[in-house]
Amino acid sequence: MSIKVEVWGDYACFSRPEMKVERVSYDVMTPSAARGLLESIFWHPGLRWVIDKIYVLSPIKMTNIKRNEVKAKILAGNVKSAMAGGRTELLLSTSDEIQQRSALVLQKVRYVISAHFEITQNAAQSDNPGKFQDIIKRRLRKGQCYHQPYFGCREFPAAFREWQGGEIPTIDESRDLGFMLWDMDYSDRTDIRPQFFRAKLEKGVLHLEDCEVVK
Repeated sequence: MSIKVEVWGDYACFSRPEMKVERVSYDVMTPSAARGLLESIFWHPGLRWVIDKIYVLSPIKMTNIKRNEVKAKILAGNVKSAMAGGRTELLLSTSDEIQQRSALVLQKVRYVISAHFEITQNAAQSDNPGKFQDIIKRRLRKGQCYHQPYFGCREFPAAFREWQGGEIPTIDESRDLGFMLWDMDYSDRTDIRPQFFRAKLEKGVLHLEDCEVVK
């Protein structure tokens, strides 16, 4: 059964991976961002979210903002050295490593995420679709979440609620969005790779049911 969730916020940044320095957002929310947002509302090892459609309700508008980012990170090799008894320092001073960068982000976004879930092999014997559906709808009505949902970056929080039903008033716009990030392939933990698909917005709807995914 399809579950529709309305989400909205002041800003969003679904970063294009090909932009290495300055952040540039995709024009529309990515499937992986939608899945992550739903998982922040309800996650369970016996359940896997599948995004079917993303409805765009607000006009696609971009704006430039300045953001403070940390330019360094603690290396995994330093952590291993410290765990082995080495005297490697694991300190990261944000005041020394901070830098200001520009970001091209989306402004005043509103979407309806249409999704369903599948039962995984990690489900318990007592788990079933009806049980999960009741839990999800109850959490949506109460505004419950495991952590604050966000649009791509944690400083861009997302409000959410269950879609109240009826016709979804999408924008009357169609465009070829080019190749968009689908998700990350974690099948080989030593070689995690991004997956992409050819995204097309059709009268304000991003259809995701039969996408050809490429690596």
